[in-house]
Amino acid sequence: MNKRAVGKEYEEKACRYLEKRGFLIAERNFRCRQGEIDIIGYHEEYLVFVEVKYRTTKYAGHPAEAVTKQKQKRICRTGDYYRYKHGIGDQRAVRYDVMSICGMENGMDICWYKNAFWHIF
Repeated sequence: MNKRAVGKEYEEKACRYLEKRGFLIAERNFRCRQGEIDIIGYHEEYLVFVEVKYRTTKYAGHPAEAVTKQKQKRICRTGDYYRYKHGIGDQRAVRYDVMSICGMENGMDICWYKNAFWHIF
């Protein structure tokens, strides 16, 4: 299976995990010139932008560590464009979350880091 197919499979797992916890998914794999956001939706009173990271093992580091400052900045710019495109003003609270999935099917460890980072301009 290629990397894109594997990524899509684990994004699907992340969506199911989030939905079971009251997350309403608005869009998946939003792409624009600024970048890409894996999952966009609503949880509690927030518009939430979610980055999903997967690793088979932690030997290469924890999956959430792959969301670097540069990646965070790209997610924020993409989120700003999404809000502009959909007419979502500044009055809507925004949150940036990271879903970390580590391990294979039988021993999967899923962590949902709410408010994983602040907006970067």
